[in-house]
Amino acid sequence: MNIGEAARRSGLPAKTIRYYEEIGLVRPDRRDNNYRDYGAHTLEVLRFLRRSREFGFSIEQCRALLSLYEDPTRCSSQVKALASARMVEIDEKIRELEALRESLGRLVRRCPDDADPGCPIIDELAGAPEGPVAIAAMR
Repeated sequence: MNIGEAARRSGLPAKTIRYYEEIGLVRPDRRDNNYRDYGAHTLEVLRFLRRSREFGFSIEQCRALLSLYEDPTRCSSQVKALASARMVEIDEKIRELEALRESLGRLVRRCPDDADPGCPIIDELAGAPEGPVAIAAMR
């Protein structure tokens, strides 16, 4: 099948498929006219990569997972180790987002929500000290 059909069946944009080929994650067969030919195995690999990326695995993590996917002698402990490492990354990202949400929430609660120009949210984004002096200095 051609790249358009492979894109449709795998759920990946053709541009992504070309990128995966460029970095060596997929290697489609070539027809006599040197056009790419995406067979059943390549389609499986593309779907595997799409799902791996949906779980947030990096390209290098996908490369490692793909290597395990294609190795019939793999140990499940290797797969679990990669997935567990990804979970640690996700937990860290959740902590970062929670801290960010709390910081932004504090600013939103301090915003007077009135007709005056003073706003702690703007002050924070501008890196300005808070209060009327900072607002007057900005004018």
